[in-house]
Amino acid sequence: MTKKFDVTRHVLVPKHEIMSKEEVKALLKRYGIRKEDLPWIRLTDPVVKAIGAKRGDVIRIIRESPTAGKTVYYRVVVG
Repeated sequence: MTKKFDVTRHVLVPKHEIMSKEEVKALLKRYGIRKEDLPWIRLTDPVVKAIGAKRGDVIRIIRESPTAGKTVYYRVVVG
């Protein structure tokens, strides 16, 4: 039997979170944009599959760096 690899636990994969509807609404209002204006992440992305995101969800990606500190990115899941 083969063990499944958990991509979310790999050292090079930053933390991915599905945002709530309220968080998305606040994000879009804060930046004065529409959901369609966000960069895309594909439904076939291994991390998207691992966290159970669906088309239209907004993902918060938190990257940690020794030089830049913590940076946050947002992506909308597309098909």
